[in-house]
Amino acid sequence: MPDLLTHVLVGYSIGTLLSFRDETIRPAQVSLVMGGALSPDLVKIQLFFPDEFVEYLLGVPFSWSPLHTVGGTVLVVLLGSLLVAPEYRRQTIVLIAIGAVSHHALDVMLLTATGESYAVFFPISAYRLPSLDLYLSTDRWPAIVSGSVAAVLWGVRRYAPAAWLRHVE
Repeated sequence: MPDLLTHVLVGYSIGTLLSFRDETIRPAQVSLVMGGALSPDLVKIQLFFPDEFVEYLLGVPFSWSPLHTVGGTVLVVLLGSLLVAPEYRRQTIVLIAIGAVSHHALDVMLLTATGESYAVFFPISAYRLPSLDLYLSTDRWPAIVSGSVAAVLWGVRRYAPAAWLRHVE
């Protein structure tokens, strides 16, 4: 569970930092970044509908695993953009994609037994990036660090004068 919390908090932090620079990014848009940060973990739907069950229902080979790759991320981002009005789609695609990229970046840093991360670039390539081996998904310290950063950014957003948050040229 610390892994999911870390992804959400990092998404919040990135979205909040973007909102300091761009006044069109409001809390609703920050939640798009947070949702994007969770989107590759839609693969966890397999806990409720295992691959074998869906395979039995459809009658064809099936796997949820590609949702946790770039190909699956692109699919989820494009489907997510269809949930908003046409004039907001471009911004929605960008913000969800930023969150999803942060998710993949954090997952490449996970400690693995093989020293390789998962095939992030599937279906483009089966190449597995070297894992940075910084932490386990069950470690609590990434959630504590990202929570601290998110709390500081929340405080700055809430209590700092608006003039401090905008870069005036």
